Amino acid sequence: MLKQFIVGCMLCMFLVQQLKAQLPPKRELRAVWIATVENIDWPSRRGLSTEQQKQEFIAILDHQQQNGMNAVVVQVRPATDAFYPSPFEPWSEYLTGVQGQPPNPYYDPLQFMVEETHKRGMEFHAWFNPYRAVFNVSRSSVASNHITRLKPQWFLTYDNRKYFDPGIPEVREYVTNVIRDVVKRYDIDAVHFDDYFYPYRVPGKEFPDNNSYRLYGNNMMKDDWRRANVDAIIQMLSVAIKAEKPWVKFGISPFGVWRNKDKDLEGSYTKGGQTNYDDLYADILKWLKNGWIDYVAPQIYWERGHRLADYEILLNWWGQHGYGRNVYIGHGAYRIGSNAAWKNPNELPAQVEEARALNTIQGSIFYSVSSFRGNPLGIEDILRNRLFKYPALRPIMPWLPKETPEAPSFADAIERPDGLEIHWTDNDTSGHTKQYVLYRFDKTEAINVSDPTKIIRILPQSSDPVFKDATYVKGKLYTYVVTALDRMQNESYVSEPLRMDIQNGKIAFLFEQ
Repeated sequence: MLKQFIVGCMLCMFLVQQLKAQLPPKRELRAVWIATVENIDWPSRRGLSTEQQKQEFIAILDHQQQNGMNAVVVQVRPATDAFYPSPFEPWSEYLTGVQGQPPNPYYDPLQFMVEETHKRGMEFHAWFNPYRAVFNVSRSSVASNHITRLKPQWFLTYDNRKYFDPGIPEVREYVTNVIRDVVKRYDIDAVHFDDYFYPYRVPGKEFPDNNSYRLYGNNMMKDDWRRANVDAIIQMLSVAIKAEKPWVKFGISPFGVWRNKDKDLEGSYTKGGQTNYDDLYADILKWLKNGWIDYVAPQIYWERGHRLADYEILLNWWGQHGYGRNVYIGHGAYRIGSNAAWKNPNELPAQVEEARALNTIQGSIFYSVSSFRGNPLGIEDILRNRLFKYPALRPIMPWLPKETPEAPSFADAIERPDGLEIHWTDNDTSGHTKQYVLYRFDKTEAINVSDPTKIIRILPQSSDPVFKDATYVKGKLYTYVVTALDRMQNESYVSEPLRMDIQNGKIAFLFEQ
């Protein structure tokens, strides 16, 4: 069985080489994690002014847009605190240095971040840590109205951190209410959890949840009970999110190994020291099978050929275990340059290309945004000039609401000294249009909107859409078409083309109505 699996992996890698010469995907999630805990990515340090915080975030967005990203995953609740005015939890210490202290001058960071992200046509995934309450018991700032002070009976201390006890039903209600509030009040595109459910095991220390197990265990085996606790909050959140806004996605980015093969025949050919199912009590496959989550983004932070957890083995395993939901690969960009394998400038690009070779994988998320700083091993050059050279629409999720807009129609084209100015009208009176996709073909080419290399730009919706094609070559004949996208990236029919021809020795623009 193992031999057949390895042969299958080798065949997949051969196909990757063949695919390199083919078109890049038209639809692909290209995202970065932006971690706020301990000021890993943003803000760069506690106590920055409001304007400094804003400028840093704008710079991150602009830079990652240049890298080809079309989404960001931003940590808005790193430790039972908030990067927004919350009726439940205090302001995060990672903003001002003191938990509970609002930004000065006052602003709402989450509102600001969502608006700036959407201005650039990118998705905003709000990243929450469900159970972590105090990051460091010895030194974290904890406000007087923090829930650990108001409800100390809900919390357990483990390895110098405080966690909610997942076994207490009121805890699940509380966390669900916190997240429901954000979904209701903010225009986020997704709720995102990472790999932290029950904490990673510490050698020689047992998570001290015996009291809640005695109260609520119902004669279950303790491991099964813990898994049931996490199942319960995932199902509750799935229902709560969709009840507020059916289009808001719910995604999980788990540790890269669900279970090892030696524990479960459905597991992967790995020897992970800890796993989702057995140590973090997160049964990701159950959530996918039941449709509780919309996407999974396993953190496969190991290199190809790793002796315990080979990237290629795990890539193929997750590609076979999406159960109809979207699968994105979490890449360890922070590993660049860290060991011999990661000193190979092609390690991360090859991982992305191998993921693209599988039609069951729909994109990549990179941890984390700071890892691109300084263009290590030329990774940004590779993204901009090769991997993400052309724009990509985000993958659709057919089970979510679909409001495909009407096709736009061209209105005018004017040659300017610095390019061709193209105008079109938005025929969608329903308000479903959120973006436009403008394509350009040489006159002799067939119109093929499946080819992403023909996308000039993905543009935000506006009342008077206009775009100046600065790469237009005067005297050369082109054909343009434009489409509209709804919020979920469902694409309209193609517009009637804007054609160019020579008439009486001059270029004429021909509009078909």
